[in-house]
Amino acid sequence: MKVFTLILSAIALALIIFNATKLNFEALFEGESQTALITITAAFCAIILLQILRISKKIEKLSKQR
Repeated sequence: MKVFTLILSAIALALIIFNATKLNFEALFEGESQTALITITAAFCAIILLQILRISKKIEKLSKQR
């Protein structure tokens, strides 16, 4: 599970970097920049959710050991 979350986090980070290059700071909320912003936000949410999953699995493992 740890490898799976790390791979998905890396993919999400790559999406953030790629879409950051698509941003037009002159008009952030128009055209391709708007799509890039939405994708960047979605990728950040995915990273946060994956980290929550990893932490919950770690807590589950610790509670089973007790």
